[in-house]
Amino acid sequence: MPCTLGTFGLWLLLILTVSLVAANTSLSKPVDTKAVLSCPPITQKAVLVTIRWEIILRDKPSCTRAYRRDTNETRAINCSDETISWDSRPDRNPALQINPVAITHDGYYRCEVVTTHGHFYHGYHLKVLVAPEVTLFQLENETIVCRAAAGKPAAQISWTPGGDCHTVEEPLGNDTVTVQSSCRWEDHRVSNVSCSVYHLTGNRSLSIERNSGVQSAVYVKTVYIILPVLIILVIVGSICLWKIGVCRKCKLKKREANSVAEEDEMQPYASYTEKNNPLYDTVSQVKRSEVLQNEADGLCLHTSYITGI
Repeated sequence: MPCTLGTFGLWLLLILTVSLVAANTSLSKPVDTKAVLSCPPITQKAVLVTIRWEIILRDKPSCTRAYRRDTNETRAINCSDETISWDSRPDRNPALQINPVAITHDGYYRCEVVTTHGHFYHGYHLKVLVAPEVTLFQLENETIVCRAAAGKPAAQISWTPGGDCHTVEEPLGNDTVTVQSSCRWEDHRVSNVSCSVYHLTGNRSLSIERNSGVQSAVYVKTVYIILPVLIILVIVGSICLWKIGVCRKCKLKKREANSVAEEDEMQPYASYTEKNNPLYDTVSQVKRSEVLQNEADGLCLHTSYITGI
């Protein structure tokens, strides 16, 4: 008989435990989506009396939303979040909606339904999910980094092929976590690597060619160094060419000025020489004699022609 009671008690405890577990549900919802939480179903023979939602959020006072069928009235106690409300008319559908879901909505939500057949409960442990921002990049020391930033919960990272990897987690204070995994490969034959990020909101996989990121970084760095030098050289060259042009113009003007000055200096000297040099006088006399001789010859020819006539 004691054995029979013990067996019965064990089965009763098991049934109660299963009932308790079945009365609570773990629910995960991505941030910025809509969540609808339902109350226990009401049988057709049962008559609804009251419905009460108890909302327990972290670092906030407990909020209660209730409905009484006999007076057809609703009330809210300590409920300041307007994104949490009845999904529709509570007399038709007593479900609770959260729209949109935010990180602050992590908590416990319990619906209590009172009917003529008894009290019924159903609770939800709501867990809000935040998808991480995944990036994959290569450092100058050939280390490749895969980062899953601000995810809730923390993401998991794996590599293909595997290498010498080191993973760190950084909590951000709002229940989100940044996970960063850094890997190196001693085998230079590995040309392409992939980073796989596993998260409750969905999995992602990114790939990268080894050294491509480094070459791009070196190229960009080289451009940033050479470009300013080229600009400076162009500016300096332009200034030098401008100065050379100015100097040439100055020299030409100076030469023209010197030539004019020399001509002005030579003209008085030439006039003076012509006037006072006997050589110039002799030449002038010879030129006059030649002219007179030519005139005399012409006169004789003219006279002979007349005489012949």
